[in-house]
Amino acid sequence: MTFPVFRSATPSDAGGSGPRFLSPPPEVRITNAFARAFDNVVATARTCYSGSGIVRDEQVLGDPQAPPQARVERERRRDSLARDLYQAGHHTTLQHAHFQFALSNVSRQFLWSFLHSHPFYNSEQVSQRYVTVKPGHYAVPPLEGRALRVYEETVALQQQAYEDLCRLLQGPAAAVYYARYPARRHYPKKYEKEVQKKAQEVARYVLPIATFAYLYHTISGLTLLRYYRVCRGPDAPLEQRLVVGLMVQELLAREPAYAAILEEPIAEEELAEHRALLAHGARDDGGRKAFLDDFDRQLGGRVSLLVDYPAKNEETLAQAVREVLGLTRDRLADDEAIDLALDPGRNRYLGEALNLTTLSKLSRAMVHCHYTFRKRLSHTADSQNQRHRMTPASRPVLHTHLTSGPDCVTPALVREDDRCLRRFNQAMEASWDGFGRLRALGVADEFAAYVLPNALAIRFTESAALLDLHHKHAMRLCYNAQEEIWRASLDEALQIRAVNPRIGRYLLPPCNVRQMAGTRPICPEGRRYCGERVWTYRLEDYRRVI
Repeated sequence: MTFPVFRSATPSDAGGSGPRFLSPPPEVRITNAFARAFDNVVATARTCYSGSGIVRDEQVLGDPQAPPQARVERERRRDSLARDLYQAGHHTTLQHAHFQFALSNVSRQFLWSFLHSHPFYNSEQVSQRYVTVKPGHYAVPPLEGRALRVYEETVALQQQAYEDLCRLLQGPAAAVYYARYPARRHYPKKYEKEVQKKAQEVARYVLPIATFAYLYHTISGLTLLRYYRVCRGPDAPLEQRLVVGLMVQELLAREPAYAAILEEPIAEEELAEHRALLAHGARDDGGRKAFLDDFDRQLGGRVSLLVDYPAKNEETLAQAVREVLGLTRDRLADDEAIDLALDPGRNRYLGEALNLTTLSKLSRAMVHCHYTFRKRLSHTADSQNQRHRMTPASRPVLHTHLTSGPDCVTPALVREDDRCLRRFNQAMEASWDGFGRLRALGVADEFAAYVLPNALAIRFTESAALLDLHHKHAMRLCYNAQEEIWRASLDEALQIRAVNPRIGRYLLPPCNVRQMAGTRPICPEGRRYCGERVWTYRLEDYRRVI
């Protein structure tokens, strides 16, 4: 393997000629980072073979006052070792040094398709659930003439629908809210903003996935190298190349030595997805619609359908617990073993807010039980769902699922009111009409898809070990969780209870887990308490609109 000498301070896909978004460009800057990130890569590697203790970052290049020739030789040796490590696949050294990026003017589509589609990151981004979206804050692809007019007209219609629904949904939201908190009905001014936020949370479904976001995004140097290598992948390749190119530019400005191991992006035509779609991809809406209809038939009205699990999940869990404790079955029966792992009254780790189970030998027995689900969520709900990085999914190449007619998820609150439902459906028709008109004008799906709404249906398969699923359900069965994810988690918990009752009985919301563990207060949400004594309900009786 050979490594290119990086051609300039600006990565090839970050600047220069070529198509550009017409909206304000992405803003990318490193806000925090390791002081000697690349030296740290080599220092950690050398420490593995050091007989004299830890090799410090500053030792890698030695005395800064050394003669220039000596410094050049030390840099050559550092870079050579880094390349050797990289080429051999010894990449753990690259995971130590981290970089915190501040990103602005990036689309929700880019975040869903690329930036949050893997487990090796941490992000905190502005929430459309709680922050009002103002007009004009959206990506505009490189369009011109009639196509640009259609695009901007469609987004303007979506923004108007959002503002209309923020207003129209307040009545239904208030009805549901005050049914949950009857005493608060007497103080409407005090709780007006709470109701408005509930309406806004649902109204966002009509906004385009082109809507801008801003966020902190923290990754290792290794993850950024991976980003650059695959940034020409499907869904949003231009935005991916622009944003990732700027991230690499920031990296090299701070740590130019990373150029020694930076490989150029894999060409689009060499990517597995590209080749597979050329050979097998559906060429028309009919073929795509057949797939979507078949998927939905299999769901049978569920948000999430259990499609696979090992037949001996419960027996495997029990045996793993016995192995942790060094006990035979005659000393510890299956039911008792399962309770030791999953009963919050016996396993204190489960009642802790800090999620200590991954560090508990007993709790880690849960990693041997697995479940696979087929799911259908909106684009906006899945953007939250994918933050559960230890319950990974195989999400689609988006354009392979796109058809000319509306394909969306309608929130429960919208269905509570005929006026809201009509306005929502109008917005969906306008979104797909704009998408279809852009297609008819020859605009590629990559750019036409930006006008599709947050309500766009995303279909995928997701698998998880019980350890990670237990954590996810303990968060998302909470009545404060986003409604779709809550509904999916309820589907999953009930189906697991049906096939593995000794496990499923312990898949519960956080308040129920804490109540069983004797943890106080029972609800961990404080002033955000949902208003329902959920810990007293049976899972089968859970009901929610917002």
